[in-house]
Amino acid sequence: MLRGDSKLGLMLILRVVSVIACVTSPLFCGSINIEPAGGFSSNGLSPTVLAFSAGSNQIFGSNGTGATSVRDYVTFIVPSGLFLSAIEMLDTSPLGSLGFIGLEAGNQLTLPTNTTTAVGLLGWRHYMPTDRNTDILPLMALPANGSSGFTVPLAPGSYTLWIQDSSPGTFNYGFDVQLSAAPEPGTWWTALAALAGTAALRLKRHSVKD
Repeated sequence: MLRGDSKLGLMLILRVVSVIACVTSPLFCGSINIEPAGGFSSNGLSPTVLAFSAGSNQIFGSNGTGATSVRDYVTFIVPSGLFLSAIEMLDTSPLGSLGFIGLEAGNQLTLPTNTTTAVGLLGWRHYMPTDRNTDILPLMALPANGSSGFTVPLAPGSYTLWIQDSSPGTFNYGFDVQLSAAPEPGTWWTALAALAGTAALRLKRHSVKD
């Protein structure tokens, strides 16, 4: 767990970096969410509420037997007109050898802590150091051990994350939850028209050769 003064200093630095990044690239406009002194909620039925917006929404916390809790629960809303397009695991240290992240639709994580299956989850992932700087959402989307699975990107709505590491010690995690806008209807029609034109051109060339 970060000390109070260190956490405030880190928050200020991250906010300055976030503002600069937001000005230079809209992709980075979003939010930075650092766990409070008491940690994120350890109750899946009453998770910590985070406010997300378009772009990069970063979550920083700690878990492990030496932290406030081995498991954290946070919930957020993907606003209308946006989609949950990626969850990138950030490069934090120290990081445990094996952690867990689960995703459930809705504003609660309803699975008990002693569950032996993933029934009720959209998806999950045992994250590890090799996942750093990687979008793990497509990996979470694969049905496994009872999870329903899903197609990326996820539609607007409420979602809850379960982040856990039960290893001895204290470990820092970071995830970048990215929300992107849906393509405008005109964009889809333009793309389809371009594909149709390309297909027609190839067919014409093939007919000429014959």
